[in-house]
Amino acid sequence: MGVLNVTPDSFSDGGRCLAPAEALAAARRMVEEGARLIDVGGESTRPGAEPPPLAEELARVVPVVRAIAATLDVVVSIDTSRAAVIEAAVEAGAHLVNDVRGLRDPAALAAAARVGAAVCVMHMQGEPQTMQNAPAYEDVVAEVRAYLAARVASCRAAGIGADAIVVDPGFGFGKTAAHNVALFAALEEFTTLGAPLAIGVSRKSLVGQLTGRPVAQRLAGSVALAALAAERGARIVRAHDVGATLDAVRIGAAFGRDRGGEA
Repeated sequence: MGVLNVTPDSFSDGGRCLAPAEALAAARRMVEEGARLIDVGGESTRPGAEPPPLAEELARVVPVVRAIAATLDVVVSIDTSRAAVIEAAVEAGAHLVNDVRGLRDPAALAAAARVGAAVCVMHMQGEPQTMQNAPAYEDVVAEVRAYLAARVASCRAAGIGADAIVVDPGFGFGKTAAHNVALFAALEEFTTLGAPLAIGVSRKSLVGQLTGRPVAQRLAGSVALAALAAERGARIVRAHDVGATLDAVRIGAAFGRDRGGEA
């Protein structure tokens, strides 16, 4: 899953793809490198970020989704938590709703079900503005797993098919470095929720904490984690550096225990 942020303030690539033509060119490059999904986001969810006005988010993402859907042979994902954005993006050609808030908003959940989109529900403790202030868990693996199981059940109850739900533990969203490491060590436990597992660690603080590298120097660490994630059962890997990450995912998947299949 190639990351395409059409925001001025995302932690890694904010401001690079604000114009629809720039965004389409970036999406084309990722597809050429092997991306099978393009995740379009109009709200930065980095720690401390404030959500944009609804009209601004719509103006950022809808033209980009429409252009990609009309031009490229790729699944388009919309990274949003808002019902109105879900509806507009799916009408423009999006197929998947990727919500960092796990479709906790009843209106967003109802919208996703109504438009017939597939969904990816992620775990986040708190909100982006405050999530890294003091994240705390008694048992991070058990709590995140229980949350995702509950969100899967809520999606099913809303009418979303079992084959249209993906889960994401939410690395870096209301977690310390120790929490992230514990989740990654137990990644296989999240493959038993009856939904494919997605992970996003590309260029994140976890890579920086493990390597001491700034954002611009986190490629090697990111692809190493991608390979490990694929080996441990992740089916979708969200990445900024598609070509290098795909190589790592293919290698990791080849060594996945009792899984087989091709990444």
